[in-house]
Amino acid sequence: MSSVLYDVPGPKARRISLIASIIGGLLILGLLAWIIMTLGQQGIFESRRWQIFTRADVWRLLGNGLGATLSAAAIAAVIAFPLGLLLCLLRISDAAAIRVPMRIILEFLRGMPVVLMMLFILLGFRTSAFVAVIAGLVLYNAAVFAEIIRAGIQSLPKGQREAALAIGLTSYKSRMLIELPQAIRRMMPSLVAQMVVLLKDTSLGYIVAYGELLRAVQVMADFLGPQYLFPVFFVAAAIYIAINISVSRLAVWIERRGSKKAAGGTAKAEPDVLEAAAP
Repeated sequence: MSSVLYDVPGPKARRISLIASIIGGLLILGLLAWIIMTLGQQGIFESRRWQIFTRADVWRLLGNGLGATLSAAAIAAVIAFPLGLLLCLLRISDAAAIRVPMRIILEFLRGMPVVLMMLFILLGFRTSAFVAVIAGLVLYNAAVFAEIIRAGIQSLPKGQREAALAIGLTSYKSRMLIELPQAIRRMMPSLVAQMVVLLKDTSLGYIVAYGELLRAVQVMADFLGPQYLFPVFFVAAAIYIAINISVSRLAVWIERRGSKKAAGGTAKAEPDVLEAAAP
């Protein structure tokens, strides 16, 4: 038996794969054990180093940093996604006078490091650190969102657009009613991954003195002493991971809910849309 891409492994191949998996698992466990032993020898797991998390002021500082991180990420995402949609429509415009300059602008924004954008906005326009962080995140992520959505539109069968134009829909209505909804749903995993990147990029606000979570942790470590450096950074990493997992699971739930609604209403909704939009 064989599949489309490769032959089904036989008994010998499965045995080799099992042995390799066991060896790889043992190596990973050994590496983890070595890391834990090394940290233990340095006294990382001593209870006195973790007692700082029983203090209310420590959690208050972490909470302020987390609030600054989430507020910057939320505002930037709310602005960047609609802006990315607009840039995508301009990027795929039928007019070359619009399409070509927009391509150059998007390539420039995607190629610029986010931290340089933040510094340029902070120093060039003399804004606050909060505005510099938001603007840098918006410019970069809007360009990335535009390219992701454009890739989703280009992955659709060309016959859909041709059929929409054939029944009298304008190019704009074809994009908004037929192509964009499918493209966004198809590219949802990539959009969610970029949302997670946006959230993590808020840590670059540390460079422009924005009081996000990473800067709060650094200030805490400098104030408490180097012996507390690992505990506070470990807790900050756990907070980042928990937030990113929550965002990913929320996106998966939204995608599944949207897929179910689309599967149940496509057969009825699409003729109604086309009939209403046709002249």
